[in-house]
Amino acid sequence: MAGIRNRRQFLAGIVSVSWSLLLIGSIQAADSPQGKVLKAGAATSNITPPLGEAIIGGFAPFPSENVHDELHARCLVLDNGETKIAFVICDNLGITDDIYQAARDFIKAETDLPPENILMAATHTHSATRASSPKYRDFLSRRIADCVRRAVEKTEPARIGWGGVDEPSEVFNRRWFTTNPDFCKNPFGGVDQVRMNPPRGNAALIKPAGPIDPEISFISVQSLDGRPLALLANYSLHYVGGVKKGEISADYFGIFSEKIGSLIGASPEEGSFVGMLSNGTSGDINNINFSQPGKRMQAYDKMTQVADLVAKRVAEAYKNVDYQTWVPLGSANAELTLKVRKPDDAMQAYFKKVLAQPEDAPQHHRYERNYAGRVQRLLEGPDEVTVKLQALRIGDLTVAAIPFETFCEIGLEIKDKSPFKDAFTIELANGYFGYLPTPAQHKLGGYETWMGTNRVQLDASDKILAVLFDLMADLNSGK
Repeated sequence: MAGIRNRRQFLAGIVSVSWSLLLIGSIQAADSPQGKVLKAGAATSNITPPLGEAIIGGFAPFPSENVHDELHARCLVLDNGETKIAFVICDNLGITDDIYQAARDFIKAETDLPPENILMAATHTHSATRASSPKYRDFLSRRIADCVRRAVEKTEPARIGWGGVDEPSEVFNRRWFTTNPDFCKNPFGGVDQVRMNPPRGNAALIKPAGPIDPEISFISVQSLDGRPLALLANYSLHYVGGVKKGEISADYFGIFSEKIGSLIGASPEEGSFVGMLSNGTSGDINNINFSQPGKRMQAYDKMTQVADLVAKRVAEAYKNVDYQTWVPLGSANAELTLKVRKPDDAMQAYFKKVLAQPEDAPQHHRYERNYAGRVQRLLEGPDEVTVKLQALRIGDLTVAAIPFETFCEIGLEIKDKSPFKDAFTIELANGYFGYLPTPAQHKLGGYETWMGTNRVQLDASDKILAVLFDLMADLNSGK
């Protein structure tokens, strides 16, 4: 693949941590067995929620009033005759593991696809509704399972290839160093070193606090005669936005998925091609160039512009893909227990003082009351959380799955250190546990590091990377 292979150094140090690891592997020999055939199937399910459900993604949810474009679950199933794996990409902000598990239970009962071999992820569109809503959750898990079941039924002999292309023009690190301390105030009464989403084109901006990953990775699946069956792409761009208030939309993820087929020659009459766009490691990345003043655009114009460019770039790289009619497939999974962050006595005292003041009293930060509630919920909640980590193998490509809004440099680390020739990461996969900065980024502060935005121990990314590299090594040992 094209793309960056930057090596990132993590802070040294020993932190006391309680964690557990459960390794489950499904590994396939590397040599192509004589006469073996790869099969693939792809399908979609409509997962648009009922109107009236709350659109989330901001600090104040509001009811949905209209559907601009339908939301979908999109599935790709691969079967090499010995191992079956699958991807399911859902148009949602973030889906908790219990909803995915309910879908897995349906899949286990209704298909022969091992549910632990499925990577399920949300795209992180900010114009979708809460997945855990009582009116929506059961419908969502049922429709995810239906999508997988339909893809299994549609499997046919296929060939597969993958590639990548850089498109740096649409990704920007949103965390900035600045000379203005007022920009960097936090809800805890302090001042950070960096600011998320600072004022655009402001003279106080110095430089971004981290890198970008410009690579658009993709997997292409065709029938044996070259008919496009599915394309799963991956781009480290948080979301684009620019929707009308109250409208449901899949954001640029959905537009890409609808447009890529025509660009690579998929026949609309066939109706069987499925385009998919997953979210890479974009916890600190968005589509705003903060070094320049902003331009006003009409609703949906910017996301359409970004989706068009990303699809065009993938279509160009698609022409150079080499295909194989059989590849090793594998899935390796682990559970990692992480400590939950808790407020110390000083922070509890600070927020007690904040809440004792009148609501119209002068504020150090406009969201201090909001974070008082978030911190209190962490204090009253469990001391640990267990997260699911996963790596899938397709030939000499590996795909990592992380259930957090993951910082870009973590994805770059995976691309750099993976034992496979090619690698990319799908974030918000198999669960949703908030943001995942690196330890070095935690020291800088900023929205993504605040307690309540980030929920787990400060060295969690180091622990997660160690487990993922173990999973990849396990998959790679079956070559």
